[in-house]
Formats: sequence, structure tokens, C-alpha cells
Amino acid sequence: MHTPRSAFIQGLRDQVPFTPGFVPFGLITGAAAISAGVDPWLSMAMSVIMYAGAAQLAAISLLAQHAPGGIVVLTVLVVNLRMMMYSAAIAPYFSKTPKLQKWLLAYLLTDHAFALVTTKFDKRHVPKHMDAYYFGVTSSMWCIWQASVAVGIFAGALVPAKWSLDFAIPLVFLSLVLPALRTRSHWAGAIAAGVAAAFCTAMPLKLGLVAAAITGILIGVLTERWLDARVKIKPEA
Repeated sequence: MHTPRSAFIQGLRDQVPFTPGFVPFGLITGAAAISAGVDPWLSMAMSVIMYAGAAQLAAISLLAQHAPGGIVVLTVLVVNLRMMMYSAAIAPYFSKTPKLQKWLLAYLLTDHAFALVTTKFDKRHVPKHMDAYYFGVTSSMWCIWQASVAVGIFAGALVPAKWSLDFAIPLVFLSLVLPALRTRSHWAGAIAAGVAAAFCTAMPLKLGLVAAAITGILIGVLTERWLDARVKIKPEA
């Protein structure tokens, strides 16, 4: 990473292993939008503007249920709350990056990019041309994602309406969530959110998803604190 060009190319190479994971996700996201009755051009615009797979699927699911626009926006914000934590954690890597450029880097931030940067580099010893490396990772991810969604939209438009693809949305969410459940607090939050979702389906304005997400977050945080407290008490006993 001696030059911006070499750093950019290294970023392109490092993101390749992630590609098989989010291409199918993008295909299903595009197809699900068409199945939900969203206009193809609006589906593509939503993908470009939001650029957040889980949030896009949540929005599509609510749009299919004719939820009010305010609830759709609120749900997207709740689903994307993790990006605030990602931004705070990754900020030290770009302390010398111009502010205008930071806006672009923030837009391109994803779970995969965050995981790659924070595990590969130490924020106390940030390599030169870090912004070029990050742009190599994220710009290629963005292009592949948008292309995958576009193909999914095109394929979804060819599928007869009676072949409803709505089932794909919960399946994709399950495929994303299950591999990420690694601790007791993760499982507690996921189970609590699932139970809350089942009991909150009758809530007005389709607020059940929002209530379930908030419940899962709260239970996960409380469980984490409880487990930490137990670890601190044990040595004293």
C-alpha cells in the first residue's frame, strides 16, 4: 500500500471472498421488491439511495403490507442503528481524511467493509492511503450489490405473480441472523425479538416489526450486562 493505486487494488482483492455472500442476497432483494409490487425503477432507486440490504428487505416487507410511510422510515432507522456504532468504531481510521470525502465513505459503509477493515488493521497504526484501500473495498461491493439487485429486479419481473416470492424475505433474514448468533446475549435478543414479533403482529400501523426490533435490542443489552456482572462477582466469591 505504498501508493493510492496499490492500496485501491489491494482493497479490490480483499473484498473478493465476500462476493459469494452478498450476490444471492442482492438477487433476492431485487426479486422480493418486484414481488411486493414495488415499481422496478423505484426498487432500483431505493437500492441506490439506502444501500442497506437488511433495511431494504424490511422496507419491502412493510410496503407489501401497505404500512404507512412513517413506519417504513422508522423501521429502516431502527434496523440501521448498528451503523452508528460502526461509524464511531471506524472513525479513527480516517481521522486525516477530508470531511467531504468522509461523507462518501460513510455512505459506502457496510457490515462486510467494517469487519474487514477493523480485523485487518490496528486503528493505532493506520497504514498510509487507508482511504484508497477502503474505497477499493467498498466501491467494488457497491457495484456488485447494485448489479445483483438489478438482475433480481429483472428476474422478478419475469416471474408470474402467482409465484409469490414473499417467503424469500424471512428466509433471507434467517440466513443473515443465525450465523451471527454466537453469544448468550445474541441468542437472548434474537429469541426475545421473535417472541415479540409473534405477539405484536396485531399492532396498528404495522408497528410489530419495530416493537420486536426494540425488544430484541433491549433484551440483548440487558443480558450482556447481566453476564458481565456475574463474571465480575465470581472472583470475589
